Amino acid sequence: MIGRWKSGAAISAALLVAVCSGTASGHEAEQAGGRGGVFRDVETENIFGFTEGASIGVEGEKEVSLTTEARLGKSAGRYFGSESKLGFEYTPNQFVQIEFGPFFSAHNISGVPDIDDRRQLGIGGFFGEIKTILLERSGNSPLALALSAEPNWRRLDETSGERVNNVELELKLQGDVELVAKRLFFGFNLLYEPEATHDPERVGGGWVQESKAGISGALSYQIMPGVLVGAEAWYLRHYDGAWLNEFTGDAVYVGPTIFVHLARQVHLSASWNTQVTGRDMEDPDAKLNLAEFSRHRAKVKLAVEF
Repeated sequence: MIGRWKSGAAISAALLVAVCSGTASGHEAEQAGGRGGVFRDVETENIFGFTEGASIGVEGEKEVSLTTEARLGKSAGRYFGSESKLGFEYTPNQFVQIEFGPFFSAHNISGVPDIDDRRQLGIGGFFGEIKTILLERSGNSPLALALSAEPNWRRLDETSGERVNNVELELKLQGDVELVAKRLFFGFNLLYEPEATHDPERVGGGWVQESKAGISGALSYQIMPGVLVGAEAWYLRHYDGAWLNEFTGDAVYVGPTIFVHLARQVHLSASWNTQVTGRDMEDPDAKLNLAEFSRHRAKVKLAVEF
């Protein structure tokens, strides 16, 4: 199964590169005619994959997007789970951006230990996000910082697909640095993500709490006008308890990223992460943590601004 996913990913990447080349040629010609062939300014929000840049849209800008995050592979059997967000984004002023919408969950699970076999597609829940600029990039400083808060409500568990009542809050400090003007960018995130799931079978009822913390770093390079490629790395830790109470395991992911302007107000971004090492505190001999994390994860976003 993993082999088929890798083959599919390789074919998709090859097709995407081909599309990008054609798209970029058009952009290069457009830029050369209008601005002497210089590289375009870059909004960094979506260029780093799972790592998010600090920029937001211009004041009054609106955006509709479809973002799919998928998880693939467990310790055995066949595992696929994804959430696809249909988001509406609005930038009311130069310091704040809001986004909200529903998301859809898909699962295809067979033979995975401790998870019921399942094949389903359904409405997974709803999300919202507010993002505020803490530090703008300027001529005197190449650094930009932002803080985002994204509450989620789920009716389908993101890992197993079971019916649940789950609430989550994803908090991120997002930063990026323009290392080479309009060409090379470094991005980083700090993550804290508490969540709680109602368990009616728990003695006395109540909520089961857990949390996740993480740090990432990413590079993205504009190889031609409107096309950026790069790589990112994530270190994630999982805990029982909403306040990072009891450490249960960690994982390290690395992988490539790509961002393409398909048209002036349309862009596509994609990333693929593979877990390269991890610890499961309940299985000290394991080389990966496939209890709390997946073997691979992928993200694809298509956005239209207006």
